[in-house]
Amino acid sequence: MGSLGTPELILILAVVVLLFGVGRVSRIGGEMGSAIREFRKGLRGDDEETTASDNKD
Repeated sequence: MGSLGTPELILILAVVVLLFGVGRVSRIGGEMGSAIREFRKGLRGDDEETTASDNKD
């Protein structure tokens, strides 16, 4: 089996847009972006939060 090339990815994107609509696809993309950001923030740890709470006192 071959890998997905540019024409195949464009076709898949076109089908997804036709099924869900442009607004819904952009909203899903934004939600996935924020989920990835939160995941990376969780991987870094709570160092930033503890430092900020320590400075409040």
